[in-house]
Amino acid sequence: MVERKKWFEWLIGSLEQKRQYKQQQARVKQLPASYRQAQEAIQRYLLHRGGISNGEELLQMLEDLTELMERAAADGTSVAEVFGEDPVDFAEEFLANYTDSQWINKEKDRLKKSIDEAVRIENQGNTS
Repeated sequence: MVERKKWFEWLIGSLEQKRQYKQQQARVKQLPASYRQAQEAIQRYLLHRGGISNGEELLQMLEDLTELMERAAADGTSVAEVFGEDPVDFAEEFLANYTDSQWINKEKDRLKKSIDEAVRIENQGNTS
């Protein structure tokens, strides 16, 4: 049974993460309209721009954003005050806190290793 569960989670993803995501989205729906709209817009941007490949980090990012919006709504902080003059700048700065598992990091590492290997090959050719 355990092996079957692991296979199922491998196929469709972690059931616990899906549950957490649904709970987080339910909280977003409870936000006042302007905060909800802002959260959904920023979240959409982050999901398209972020390239986060780790489910746990993605959930943490969304959780942190939801907590920020809930706090702002409770404190009466306006949407404009939360996001400042440029919401893209806000989103980029927010996203910078969650870069460990961005897919581009794998490509950066691959590029560095490939160039290091090319230099190594080149240096071997020059010493022969």
